[in-house]
Amino acid sequence: MKFLFSAGVIVYFKRKDKIQYLLLRYSKGHWDFPKGGIEKDETKEQAALRELKEEAGQLVQLHEKFEHSFEYFFKDNDGDLAKKKVYFFIGKTKSKKVALSHEHTDFAWLELDDALQKLTYDNAKTLLKKADAFLKKLFVSH
Repeated sequence: MKFLFSAGVIVYFKRKDKIQYLLLRYSKGHWDFPKGGIEKDETKEQAALRELKEEAGQLVQLHEKFEHSFEYFFKDNDGDLAKKKVYFFIGKTKSKKVALSHEHTDFAWLELDDALQKLTYDNAKTLLKKADAFLKKLFVSH
């Protein structure tokens, strides 16, 4: 079995009391967060930031106190069973300008409820709920 590792960023834009999250539509049709493989000699944080820049043209600073991961099984392009572990961080952007890569067909900036409706996978929905709770707690304490 193959073991793969990816990293991604839950990008948010905050104006007044509204938080919007960046979702990307992948060419296969699903909606998810920007993410991709961790390359040799790269930390998971570096991979997450690189993938975000490549996939959406976004630059963010990651919150130090938020890191979540999950694992899942899938069939790779060769039809072999693979296990992937994905690490996610949260990053705040100052700009909603997005430059999509060839891997994506669309993007959306959505508030929590709409983002939960649009996300394709349950693990991404669970992750977004954790990220949103983290941010709301962070903003209340500041």
